Order: sequence, then structure tokens, then C-alpha cells
Amino acid sequence: MRRQGAALAGFLLFAGPASHADQLAGNDRFLCSAVQATICTSDGVCESGLPWNWQVPQFLIIDLDRKELATTEASGENRTTPILSLTREQGQISVQGVQKGRAFSMVLREDSGLASIAIAADGLTIGVFGACTPAPVR
Repeated sequence: MRRQGAALAGFLLFAGPASHADQLAGNDRFLCSAVQATICTSDGVCESGLPWNWQVPQFLIIDLDRKELATTEASGENRTTPILSLTREQGQISVQGVQKGRAFSMVLREDSGLASIAIAADGLTIGVFGACTPAPVR
């Protein structure tokens, strides 16, 4: 319980109030950072920790124009994933896709850049919280 409290406190410190976070409205390319994750398996066991402990990239580029998610060049991972569904309404950006037996769904708040992400695969789910900021267009 103490570890979960520390993770939540770290997330709240990192995310801060929406008035001080980045606006995503009017932008189509974002740099997102995973902050905290919880993995649950089909036997009911759940564990919270750092996202990269479960192969969730620390940083991710979301390019709405190209309909693509990609790891940053600095990560050395060279991973890309197509966005299959994209909706932008009521101040939220919803992104979904499937690749290599894993489905993902993301909701990004345009007013704050806060991200809620779910990843599902056979026998497990990973929930991730993070934050996004506009990224330069290439």
C-alpha cells in the first residue's frame, strides 16, 4: 500500500494542476511520457510500478496526421504501431489499435495533456497514466 501511495503522489506531483499543464488542442503530434503503470494477470494478481518494467516505452510520439505511435529515436527501440481508430471530441483525443496480439486504447485530455492508457493481451492488462506535450512536426 505504501508503494502505491508513493506512486500516486509522484504522479500527482508530475502531472500538477491542469492550469499548469500543456494544452494539446490545435496540435497533432505529441511527446508522451509514461509515469505509472499497473499490470494485472488473469489469476487476479496485480502489481503497480514503473511502466518500462513491462516493456511500456518511457516516451512515445503520437502522430495523429500519420496515424502512428512510435518510440523516440533516443530509446533505440525503433518501434512503430499504426493507429486504427482516432476520435477527437469534447476535449478528448481517443486513440486505439492492435498489434502483435495486444490491443491498446488511449484517452488524452486536450486541456491538460494527461493520458490514460489501457493495454490488453491474452491473460493480462496494463493500465498506464502519463502526460503529453505538443511535439515539433517533422
